[in-house]
Amino acid sequence: MRIRHLRPVGYARDLVRREFKLLVTILVIVASLWTFLVLANAVDGGAIQEFDDAVLVSLRQAGNQEVPRGPAWLSEVMRDVTSLGGGPVIFLVTLTVAIYVGLHRKYQALVLLLVTAVGGLLLELGLKEFFGRGRPSIVPHLMTVNSLSFPSGHSMMATVVYLVLAALLAPQVPDRRSRIFVIAVALLLTFVIGVSRVYLGVHYPSDVLGGWSVGLAWATLCWLASWYIERRRTARGSVNAVNELQE
Repeated sequence: MRIRHLRPVGYARDLVRREFKLLVTILVIVASLWTFLVLANAVDGGAIQEFDDAVLVSLRQAGNQEVPRGPAWLSEVMRDVTSLGGGPVIFLVTLTVAIYVGLHRKYQALVLLLVTAVGGLLLELGLKEFFGRGRPSIVPHLMTVNSLSFPSGHSMMATVVYLVLAALLAPQVPDRRSRIFVIAVALLLTFVIGVSRVYLGVHYPSDVLGGWSVGLAWATLCWLASWYIERRRTARGSVNAVNELQE
């Protein structure tokens, strides 16, 4: 009798937890899109330009803007860090994981990864062309760049790819602390990549914030779509199983 009473309670608890996660996911998408739109409006109207310039200047030595603040080795470290969000590294990481999940026939994970990465790249290129913001000129660049500035492609693609990889890996980890660690590493990685872009003088802070926000919105939206498809498929399978039993 006690077990019978506990089953509805456990089911209700799982339902509330699942719906709460769904609500949080939707709120993340809405908040991220709202943040991006606010930043885009500020960039387009020039309202944030003074702040952007002030941050870039503050990261350089007062007497020589070609020299960044901090120890001499920090510039080289930032170049290494920033490469983790560059096209070649993102491509190799995505390709390697795609081959791995494909070999293990995890086709839903494969589709999620490819749609998120390819769609994120197309979205990034489209947004850059739409806003057409030039690179910072108030301080010398510490590395060569050629593309447009808003939003930051490194920040956006790092957010998209590394967070999706964390979302795919976290459920495979047995304990909660390890899952939190996986997600924390992905967040930290995207953070330091974005910071490196500002430190090197190749992006305004608002470019990086824009890349983070739109990347988070896109990655979360793709994950939500994948979760919804899997949920519908599971529900359909359950209904079919019940119908077969009744027959």
